[in-house]
Amino acid sequence: MTTRRKALGRALAATLAATAGLAAARPAAAQSAGIARVQAIYAAFGAGDIAAILAHLAEDVEWEHDWGIEPLPIFLPRRGRAEVPGFFEMLRGIEFLRFEVANLLEGGNQVAAVIRLEARVIATGRTVRDLEIHLWTFGTDGLVTAFRHVADTRQFERAMG
Repeated sequence: MTTRRKALGRALAATLAATAGLAAARPAAAQSAGIARVQAIYAAFGAGDIAAILAHLAEDVEWEHDWGIEPLPIFLPRRGRAEVPGFFEMLRGIEFLRFEVANLLEGGNQVAAVIRLEARVIATGRTVRDLEIHLWTFGTDGLVTAFRHVADTRQFERAMG
């Protein structure tokens, strides 16, 4: 495991402990399977366990759905579980300096994760600081059917040069 992956793992572990505290403050009946699944996905991300992330996705998942313009390569729409690892391959060019799950919000069949992010694009050395929303949509079986970053794409575009 690389040093940056270990640092990301430690940062995510601390963040997940904090979000678990947020969830614990809610009545037990209010804790949803969707929030628990999103927490598990971020824990797997911090550990670099892509297979564990994929296990939470529906076979026909829509990854980065509903872009209205030509997205940056990192936000390229992908269809089906087999295409999602391509997203994580793109992340190899990014060093995460901070990845904090600040809050998890839910409504209906969706969970929105509020993410505080600081990352360096390795190829350019440029840094991105962003407050993102990750929108997770779930099917009746509890698996993720759709995922979308809501991010400052202009900032990413500049950093990627």
